[in-house]
Amino acid sequence: MTVLRMSNTDDISMNSSSRRVYISSAIGTAALSFVPSLPAFAEESMYAPSFVQEYEDFTKTSEGWSYRDVKPGKGDVTVQAGDRVVFDWSGYTIGYFGRPFQAKGGPQGGAFDKDNDYGRTVVGSNQVVKGLECAFVGMKPGQVRQVVVPYGDLSYPSDDATHERVGPKPTTFSGQRALNFVLDNPRVDRTMLFNVKVIRIDKPDGKGGFTRGS
Repeated sequence: MTVLRMSNTDDISMNSSSRRVYISSAIGTAALSFVPSLPAFAEESMYAPSFVQEYEDFTKTSEGWSYRDVKPGKGDVTVQAGDRVVFDWSGYTIGYFGRPFQAKGGPQGGAFDKDNDYGRTVVGSNQVVKGLECAFVGMKPGQVRQVVVPYGDLSYPSDDATHERVGPKPTTFSGQRALNFVLDNPRVDRTMLFNVKVIRIDKPDGKGGFTRGS
């Protein structure tokens, strides 16, 4: 039987080769650690659209937000631009482990009705994120809709960290911190999920006020 033995020369050659691979790898890693932060336009091209998840069970609109109706509403009155909407909501960082920043018990409807601290917005006033404002249009009282809002113009603005200008604002400090952690991190999927239920629709009264809906 013939036994093949590796010569000392071959052994040294392989060790040298391994060292070269290791050194090259180390240099590459060190170089990456010194890459400066990317400008906004480069960041967007790097993380969108392939970086974010797709939600095939939602209907995607031409504006870029997606929705899924969970519970139908009642009556013939629907939300239109200029109406004041009274709503309840919950919010999740769906693209980052689905963490809640405003929890209300999910989109099934029961838990919504136990809390009277509802949100209010006039559709078209830009008081809530654009994706959610668009999603209100056409909804009826009692209707529950899930809305997926991608990061960018449809979501929370980057210059309003307290969410006082553009809501909906989380009602707890921990919720606001969870939301901002994701919004301030360009290396994660900053897509948001809102569960919203329309409680009431108030129509303009033509005098600068609103007629309370039922």
